[in-house]
Amino acid sequence: MLAVALPIVLGVGAVTGAYIYRNAAPPAIAASGPASAARLDLPAPPGLLIDVTGAVAHPGLYRLQRGDRVYDAIAAAGGLTGKADPARLPNLAGRLRDGEQVKVPFAKGLAGGTVMTRVNLNSATLAELELVPGFTTALAAAVIDYRTNFGGFQSTRELVEILGMGEADFLIARRYLSL
Repeated sequence: MLAVALPIVLGVGAVTGAYIYRNAAPPAIAASGPASAARLDLPAPPGLLIDVTGAVAHPGLYRLQRGDRVYDAIAAAGGLTGKADPARLPNLAGRLRDGEQVKVPFAKGLAGGTVMTRVNLNSATLAELELVPGFTTALAAAVIDYRTNFGGFQSTRELVEILGMGEADFLIARRYLSL
C-alpha cells in the first residue's frame, strides 16, 4: 500500500509546490520578457514625421503638428534657398500627411549647386576621363588607346563590349559621356 500511496502523495506535492512557486513570483520579473505587452503598445510620438529635401536651407526629417501645411515644413527646414525654382514649387497650401516627402526643386542647371557636363568619349583627355564616375586610370588610358588604334567609338556601349568595363560602372558613367 505504501508503494502505491507514495507516488500519489509526491505527485500532489509537486503540483502544489509548482502552483505556490508560480503565484509567489513578483510581477516585475514576469513582465520583463522581451515581448512584454507594455513595450508593444507604446503610442507613436505625436505629430507628423516629414522629410524635406531639395533647395531648402536645412534638408532633413522634421516633426510637425497635424493640420500643418507644406509651407510649414519648408519653414521648419530653414526656408527656401536662392537655388530654388519658384515656378516648380510644391503646393504650399497642401496639407501634410505622416511620412510624406516634400521636394523643393532646384532651378535648372543648379541641381545641388553643380552643373553636370558631359565628356566627349572621342576627344577627352586622360585627365578628363579620369574624372568620370566609374572610370579608373587604366580604363581612361584604354579608351585613348582604342581611339588612337581604331578611330574612335561609335557607341558608349563599346566600353562594356570591347574594353570590358563593368555593367554597374557603365550605368553610372554613361550619364556623363557623349560621342
